[in-house]
Amino acid sequence: MTTQPVDSSELWAGFEALDAQQAAAAPWEEPIPLTARRELPAFPTEVFPAWLGDFVRAVAEETQTPVDMAASLALAVLSTAAGGRAVVHVRGRWREPTNAFVVVALPPGNRKSAVFSLMTNPLYKAEALLAAASAGAIIEAELTAKLAKEVAENAATKAARADADKRDQLVAEAISLAQTAESLTVPARPRLLADDATPEVIASLLAEQGGRLSVMSAEGGIFDIIAGRYSGTPNMEVFLRGQAGDRLRVDRRGREEFIESPALTMGLTVQPSVLEDIGRIKGAGDRGLLARFLYSLPTSLVGHRKILPDTIPDPVADTYEERVIALTMSLADWTDPAVLQLSPEANDVLVAYERRQEPRLRKRGGDLGHVGNWAAKLGGATCRLAGLLHLATHTDNGHTQPITAATMCDAVNLSDYYTGHALAVFDLMGADHTANRARIVYELLRANEWTEVSKREVMTKLSRSEFPTMAELDPALNLLEDHGYIRAQPVHRSGGRGRPPSPRYLIHPQLSEPTV
Repeated sequence: MTTQPVDSSELWAGFEALDAQQAAAAPWEEPIPLTARRELPAFPTEVFPAWLGDFVRAVAEETQTPVDMAASLALAVLSTAAGGRAVVHVRGRWREPTNAFVVVALPPGNRKSAVFSLMTNPLYKAEALLAAASAGAIIEAELTAKLAKEVAENAATKAARADADKRDQLVAEAISLAQTAESLTVPARPRLLADDATPEVIASLLAEQGGRLSVMSAEGGIFDIIAGRYSGTPNMEVFLRGQAGDRLRVDRRGREEFIESPALTMGLTVQPSVLEDIGRIKGAGDRGLLARFLYSLPTSLVGHRKILPDTIPDPVADTYEERVIALTMSLADWTDPAVLQLSPEANDVLVAYERRQEPRLRKRGGDLGHVGNWAAKLGGATCRLAGLLHLATHTDNGHTQPITAATMCDAVNLSDYYTGHALAVFDLMGADHTANRARIVYELLRANEWTEVSKREVMTKLSRSEFPTMAELDPALNLLEDHGYIRAQPVHRSGGRGRPPSPRYLIHPQLSEPTV
């Protein structure tokens, strides 16, 4: 008795057919909506020490504005006080500075200027105190430099008139005096804050102030400047390096200077439309400018505001002013930054957070994959927030004790808040191109009421301007499959020549059944 050889291709086709039948028969689960409205988390004001939380809530009450605005600006205020003067030692050689970029978006009529003024007033008072304390040293340095220059000029004049036998010696003396005069520098008047200045001015101010500066503004004009309002081309180098603490070279007053570890803070309130404009700045996404901000997109209270709200209690306002000034003054003289250490328990909290976040960064299936540049910086941002919360709790001696696990937990809560809002902001900017394309395919499937369709059939119905090639369609189909709207079927490969068969997909009954 002879047996016929088994055709492996036929056997494989049989298995594939069985798999396809099983897939078709499997029950469908409720798909995950593509267009679900994001629920924005509320700002967790409980993360602040009492003196700061009380003031933030009181400002929100008196101005009838979302607490998110005052609370986010509070972080920018802390960053202004500590930026460049304290760093968080995380582990190994990983250190994070304590400066932050924060932007809050609210429509017009939300009293942004009033909140801004209440939150930043202590910084201007601290700036005035620093200026008064340094006035004597500045005057002395100016007089010394003036006298040294005059002595050097007189020596040069004397050398020029001297007899030949004495000229060489007098010239050498004049040169030495001129070099001494040139080496004398006059300290700049201390300054903490700048407004909507050009990148060149901000770089110069950073150099003058030893690498420390804060750009605080109740409007969004700074983004127009970054985009090239005056120069015609985007100029974001000082902002990229200033946030990251990377070495910055500055040309000013005819000489080149290096800022070894710049610490630039940004605290801005803008209209939501400005956020859309930011996303259009050439290079802002690719070069990482968008990834450096903590975004807040609160819900406006206009139309629901109290006419006679409670005012800020004087003790609450006084304590806020005293603490902000105390923190600023206590760190002002640090040339080498104070190093804030993590307790072992705080490090455990951070590690657990990093492990939780990592899968979310995956390009396929991760809810942060489409904003990976921003989300990849969340570990460092969380450490910066922990440092700021720690200094707010210990305004006089934060460097003498480690950051606790409770403080790191609070920083994680803040990171979760800003993550939720960042996703909504990037939606505004149109950052999730895959989701947008998936919605186009979704609408096509629903309109045609297919129960099953091939990839090639889908492609023939789509605009070539939106999907130039078949490869452009893959991410959208993958996302629809991840969300449970379609199921890929096994592709039968005959082994023969010619174009391979197009992948086929089963369609969820929600889309394939006619709507009533």
